[in-house]
Amino acid sequence: MSTSPKPALSDEQWRKLASYRVARLATVNPRGRPQIVPICFAVDGVAIYSALDEKPKRVRPGELSRVRNLLSHPDVALLVDDYSEDWSKLSYLMIHGVADLLAVASEPHARAIALLRAKYPQYQQMAIEHQPVIRIMPTSSYAWPSTRS
Repeated sequence: MSTSPKPALSDEQWRKLASYRVARLATVNPRGRPQIVPICFAVDGVAIYSALDEKPKRVRPGELSRVRNLLSHPDVALLVDDYSEDWSKLSYLMIHGVADLLAVASEPHARAIALLRAKYPQYQQMAIEHQPVIRIMPTSSYAWPSTRS
């Protein structure tokens, strides 16, 4: 009798994750130091996608530290959380995964762009289809409290 491996996220965790507007993406720089940045993202029940968009930045999208970091060390963490002054309502979902860049004009890239534009109307006016998209393939997750997804 063989058992299939437990999925990195349950269906309920995917639904919960999809309801968030922003997450924090943690990468590791070449010197081994963690870096964290807020990101907009979309999900499809298999992967998490984040655009390299036109919001003001000091460097071109492909030169962003998160991109350089994931190219040299693809292990990442993603965090979404709920804060309340009523601490009995605190919760978070942390996801570990492996990140890569989807090539422009590829079929997975086009699907990711469609998901991102459907979730964020701001992307309708941005030329995000001309930049790679970060794809995170979850490998594990941890929800706290464990009774909430």
